[in-house]
This record gives sequence, structure tokens and C-alpha cells, in this order.
Amino acid sequence: MAKMDSFLQTMVSDRRETLSSNCDQNKGGGEVRKLLIDNLLLLQLTEPELYTDAIIKGIILALLAAGTETDSTTLEWAMSLLLNHPDQLDQVRAEIDIKIGQGRLLDEQDLPNLNHLQNVINETLRLYPPVPLLGIREASADCVVGGFDVPCGTMMVINAWAIHRDPELWHEPTQFKPERFEGWSGEGPQGYRLIPFGGGRRGCPGAGLANRLIALVLGSLIQAFEWERISEEKVDMSEGLGLTMPKIKPLEALCKPRPLMQKLRIQFEN
Repeated sequence: MAKMDSFLQTMVSDRRETLSSNCDQNKGGGEVRKLLIDNLLLLQLTEPELYTDAIIKGIILALLAAGTETDSTTLEWAMSLLLNHPDQLDQVRAEIDIKIGQGRLLDEQDLPNLNHLQNVINETLRLYPPVPLLGIREASADCVVGGFDVPCGTMMVINAWAIHRDPELWHEPTQFKPERFEGWSGEGPQGYRLIPFGGGRRGCPGAGLANRLIALVLGSLIQAFEWERISEEKVDMSEGLGLTMPKIKPLEALCKPRPLMQKLRIQFEN
């Protein structure tokens, strides 16, 4: 944590110096408000008691840990699963080619039409939730949860990994079957079977952004490149330890550009 604090403090201090220099040179600062840290440092000038360096570093740490590592971890698991199930990879590629083609790169407006891509993401989050143990919750009053009396003040940790693999909730829970999410709404009681982002009013506020970001990146990688394993052996799906759930062995794969990449390269050069 000392190393992390030093890293974050360097980011804040360097940005403060940059903004101060720009303000002196431009009488207002040409780069002010370009970065999140800029806005936080501006708020620090008007509300120093609410936006201390410690608070700013905490916000940055939350964004780095919860907003980027979880997404990259999910993408790695998704690509690993697809490489081990090339038939599913072919289905996603065919869906993208039919509905978007090779004339342009997919964008956010295309995502609602890519049902199988979203099914793959849901199934990845079910099998390998990036945060397998959800945030600790404390009962603010005596209550009953699942038939159990929970006294006020009890600390609870929800095991999303176990719920996602519960054979009473899922058919063949250890199998990668994206089609199980065909027609899935995620609303009502069934929504609590899949909880990679938690649920209810304490659910992750970044769930919508994460889903769009993961779909955009994963879909773009599949649309723009051909993918295959580095050998005949399947990708190792062993799980590592941590607050997030990484792979023990980082994914290695072979890729080859598809026609879209050649077209994008020509457009960029022109």
C-alpha cells in the first residue's frame, strides 16, 4: 500500500504542477479539465476539506482497481473461453459479419443487435466473475435472509462464484453455454442468479459502462482479427488468487488481421 500511495501521490503532484504551469503561461490553463484529476484538483481549491489529496487518491485507486482491472480480467477470461470453444467464437464472428460486415468497425449503437456476443459475456461473468466475493455488507437492523435470522450488525460476504455455479440454479453449471442466456432479461428473481456486479441499490454503479466497454472491445477484437490457440492444447483455465480473480497463466494467443484491418490502415494513412 505504501508503494501504491507513493505512485498515486506522484500522479496527483505531477498533474498539479502541470496545471499550475499552464495557468501561469496561458492565464487560465489550456489543459484544465482534460483529465479527471484536473477536475478533482479544481474542486480541491474551492472545497479543500472535502477533496484532500487522500480523498483524490482514493477515487483514483477505486477507478483503477474497480473500473479497469475488472474489465481487463473479464476480457481475458472471455477470450480464453472462446479459444477453447472455437464453435462459439465462429458464432460470434458470423453474427458480427452478418449484422455489421467488414466495411466499418462496430460501435456502441450496434451492441443491442449482437445478442450472441452479449450471451458470451454473460456466460463469462457467470463462470468467472472478476470479483468472486462481493463487497462486505452489514445488516443495519435485525432481518431474515433466506430463512436465516440475521442480527443487526452482522457482517455478510456474498459468494457470487458459488451462486453462479449452483446446480440448483443452473443446468450443467460448469459448462460454457452462452445460449442459456438467450431471451435473458435479468429482471425479477432470476436477476439474482447472476450477480457479477452485485444487486439492488448496492449494486455496482459502473455495471452498464462495464458491459458496453467489454462488448465493444471483445467484439472489435473478433471482428478485426482471426484468433487461435498457440498449440493444440486448450488454454489453461486455472484461477488465481486475489480480490479480483485473475488467470494463473496469462493468456497467449495467435492472431491474424482480417480485411477490416487493411481497410482501416488505408483510411488512417490517407
